[in-house]
Amino acid sequence: METPQATPSLDIAVANDFQIESVALIDRAIQIRWNDGIDSTYHYIWLRDNCPSAFHPQTGERSFDLLSISKDIHPLCVSFDETTLTIEWSEQAHISHFEQSWLREFGYSSTLAKDHSSPYESWDGTFIDHIPMYDQQSIMTSDSALYEWMSALDKYGLTIIDNMPNDSDAGVQTAMRVDYLRQTNFGMTFDVISEKSPINLAYTSLSLPLHTDLPNQELPPGYQFLHFLSNESIGGESTFVDGLKVLEGLREEQPEYFRLLAEYAIPFRFHDTAHDIREHHPVINLDNFGNIVEIKYNAHLADVFDLPSDVMYDYYLAYRELMARLKDSRYKIELKLAAGQMVVFDNRRVLHGRNAFDENVGERRLKGCYVDRSEFKSRLRTLKKQLA
Repeated sequence: METPQATPSLDIAVANDFQIESVALIDRAIQIRWNDGIDSTYHYIWLRDNCPSAFHPQTGERSFDLLSISKDIHPLCVSFDETTLTIEWSEQAHISHFEQSWLREFGYSSTLAKDHSSPYESWDGTFIDHIPMYDQQSIMTSDSALYEWMSALDKYGLTIIDNMPNDSDAGVQTAMRVDYLRQTNFGMTFDVISEKSPINLAYTSLSLPLHTDLPNQELPPGYQFLHFLSNESIGGESTFVDGLKVLEGLREEQPEYFRLLAEYAIPFRFHDTAHDIREHHPVINLDNFGNIVEIKYNAHLADVFDLPSDVMYDYYLAYRELMARLKDSRYKIELKLAAGQMVVFDNRRVLHGRNAFDENVGERRLKGCYVDRSEFKSRLRTLKKQLA
């Protein structure tokens, strides 16, 4: 096959920040040189799979069948003008037209490859003086205020919302500004009060160790909303630790312990008369790029460990090390939230607990609900586009 010659335009469109300067065909790919000197590679099969015609014009879903072409598909001709790269393919008599701006945005090689580092910012106990606080009415009435609050919550994993109405539904209404709620075996919402016959330690007046809610679920809840309707008891201070900060230290100082907690899953279980919900999870979850994205830790829901015998003892050493670090006062925030405040946190990042309280003095009552991470992230993305 004769190598196609690029036909660059003499004019550069002012609307585009970057433009194609030249193209070359290399092994199974097109190499593009941009006018800022960057070279980027786009494989033929990737280009054909992402042709604009491969997506439904209304839904945006992929409608192209990748198996309808061979693995050896290649261009017969490649050309470009000031805005568009055009490819005539060797199969199906198909021609693709790619906007240069799209190719630049979705470049996956060289310096165009996306930065996959974590957007999260970890914190220790000094964060108590810097916890982001927002007004509930502003969040309810302004999309820009909603976006500002959600961005802070995404970054730090912990925020406080002030001036909540004296209404048990106010927390739910605020959470639904994000998206729909997550239902669990505790219901769509739950009241956190001391009960005579509790099914969970949260429904007692005892101290509640730092934990992740519901790691016994296949997918533990994402963001937790806890609206304080009253908090007049003696004691009952809320406690928080950024699991991300703790795990960063563990990874740096005890990498083998970190590896064990990330690679091996342990069992979690909740059971009462109506439910017996069990699931295995690693305590530490990483994303595909090695970033710490989750901690699933709940010592009172951990079931009987069933690890391989050659791992069991070392795993216990790693588990104990994590427990000790989570109790280190350097990481801990302790504060007494008041009626009319709501704390919102990432349940799979920030561990929460509370001090014991005297149930005979005053009342301590919270209303809680969850919104999952996928819905939260979706709302954050759409708000960003809307407000751009």
